[in-house]
Amino acid sequence: MVRAPRLTESAGAVFAVLARAGSATRPQLASLAGLSKPTVSSAVAELENAGLAAHSGTASSGTGRSAAVYRLGPAAGAVLAVDLGPALTRVRGCALDGTLLAEATESRAQAAEAVREALETLPAGAPLRAIVVAVGDVTARDGEGAGVRPATAKAGPVFDAVAVALPPGVPVHLENNVNCAALAELHEGAAHGRETFGYLRIGVGIGLGVVIGGQVLRGANGAAGEVARLPYPWDDGREPRHEALEEHVGARSLLRRAAEAWGEEDGPCPRTTEELFSLAGQGRAAARAVVGRHAADIGRLAAAVTAVLDPGLIVLGGSTGAYPQLLPGVRAELERLSWPTEVVSSTLGDLGTVVGAARLAVARGVQTVTEAAHAKD
Repeated sequence: MVRAPRLTESAGAVFAVLARAGSATRPQLASLAGLSKPTVSSAVAELENAGLAAHSGTASSGTGRSAAVYRLGPAAGAVLAVDLGPALTRVRGCALDGTLLAEATESRAQAAEAVREALETLPAGAPLRAIVVAVGDVTARDGEGAGVRPATAKAGPVFDAVAVALPPGVPVHLENNVNCAALAELHEGAAHGRETFGYLRIGVGIGLGVVIGGQVLRGANGAAGEVARLPYPWDDGREPRHEALEEHVGARSLLRRAAEAWGEEDGPCPRTTEELFSLAGQGRAAARAVVGRHAADIGRLAAAVTAVLDPGLIVLGGSTGAYPQLLPGVRAELERLSWPTEVVSSTLGDLGTVVGAARLAVARGVQTVTEAAHAKD
């Protein structure tokens, strides 16, 4: 790992502003950082000498004067985001201003290969500042560092498989995959401009990302949003089972219910959720009935979420949850059981988790550089 150079406090502040802006003139940097122009000039010179900022042209002002434009320099480095999905592993490499530098997608079994492919595509010599790995598991607040590992066996084996491809000495941070997707929806997706909402993922498993006041809620144990743990079934004479709700709402049970409801007159039974929703879209009665029941189940889960959080907005995502065909049924059931709450489909789809993980990685990478700032003024 290439350590970030020691910076003055003002240079660290200007670097953080430049990373957010992508490019800016010194007057713009002074305004954004809340610093005087002489202080910014000194900070920019310091960053240039360290290779953390570089001149990238000029911009003309309304008075006819031109000003130098700056961007991040080659020494600023890059970050890596890894989404260990249930079927696919997606990897993105980004500059510290968020620019996409590399990406790779492989099967879950080839997770390490996806990481290696992305690393090889990153600009030669660019120091890697941080790695964020999104896992389908609870992650503790201090889930970072060389010895980091998911909390349970659910995501442990695949993380161990990909860990061998991660460069040594680079800070590794774990985050729950649903939290990453919620963060992406907040900044770039269906919840853009909304400070409070719930991101409900329905796929092979289920999960909830809770955003309040623009921040992802993690909880005392890092387990906020683990709706798979909601007691189910909850009825006289029926004992709730561990993660039984996830078993009931998940994709495997959806396909099992389709098989149980399918008749010979309905033709070949769908083997994937894609086939099921395609048949429902074609108007096939059996498929429409199964999808309708699934929408009602999701609507009841959404009603439970709304009863506790009153989020105002629920974004549906995941391999099955993001299908727009579910919206009418979910909305109807939620309206029947709870108070008015907007329900929309994710606009990021399967990319949401890696997009959110990349955003977190960029923030961690910038933090790695700016933490090297020491007041020397």
